[in-house]
Amino acid sequence: MQKTTIIQQILRIILGSFMILAAIGHFTFQRADFQAQVPNWIPLSKDTVVLLSGVVEISLGLAMIFWKRQRVNAGIALAIFYVLIFPGNIAQYLNHTSAFGLDTDKSRLTRLFFQPVLIIWALWSTGVFAYLSDKNNS
Repeated sequence: MQKTTIIQQILRIILGSFMILAAIGHFTFQRADFQAQVPNWIPLSKDTVVLLSGVVEISLGLAMIFWKRQRVNAGIALAIFYVLIFPGNIAQYLNHTSAFGLDTDKSRLTRLFFQPVLIIWALWSTGVFAYLSDKNNS
């Protein structure tokens, strides 16, 4: 198992906690905002997508915090999830949909640039980059 620094561990737990909070929002107080982000081309009801993604988010959040032996896999899974939900963020921008307090095209566009930050955060905080580097050097 790869060693991670204290700062990586703290940031991994913070990111996992954010995911759990977001999942709670999917089921409760932010449900309508999350529904507004579901692209129209998804062949399921928006509410179903929000509930299913909430289940995935709470699972990933818990994995980030508690699944220490598989943290590299948890980081990769969370990064993939962030890639998969990115079309929702793009749809929010292209459709000029207000949600989560993003009520201007500028704020919606700015948000798009934070998705790569989340992907890197998930990978770095779980030691994926060090794992891949060690694997390439062996």
